[in-house]
Amino acid sequence: MIQNNKVQRVLDIYEHLKNGDTIYKSQLAQKYDVNEKSIQRDIEDVRAYLSERKAENGIENDIVYDRKRHGYHLEWSEQMNFSNEEILAIAKILLDSRAFTKKEMLSMLERLVECCVPLENRKLVNELLANEKIHYIEPHHGKVFIDKMWEIGQAIREARYIEITYQKVKNEELVKRVV
Repeated sequence: MIQNNKVQRVLDIYEHLKNGDTIYKSQLAQKYDVNEKSIQRDIEDVRAYLSERKAENGIENDIVYDRKRHGYHLEWSEQMNFSNEEILAIAKILLDSRAFTKKEMLSMLERLVECCVPLENRKLVNELLANEKIHYIEPHHGKVFIDKMWEIGQAIREARYIEITYQKVKNEELVKRVV
């Protein structure tokens, strides 16, 4: 049972770090009813995991101590983050595609910024995108398409036929196509 608690602690620490949170040994020690040395060992376990990942994929992420906050945070490798300019370009391309409902689009943009923009740049990037988000015009059909897009991609990969039925604009005739 003690091993399970340790695993849970380590996963909790990793999850918080991955989400950009600053973790504090004293708070975690109190939360899990262990001493700070146990939490330090847990942090070292996460560091070891990150080191193994670096050996596998060449991307270096590290847990660093922030003297101002007196806590630890995950420092992402620059290779993992897009620049502000790249995020803005990707977001504009997504927005200009008008391929998704507003709900889908806003969700994707939010996750794109959260996952790919360094914490210190998020506010600026979100401010640059705010006006674009407000004025986003979704497709007139208003249907969620992202799942269908995945299914089409899978069908293409598996060399399966797809039957598409659509309505002509001029005479509203229904047309079936097999591709």
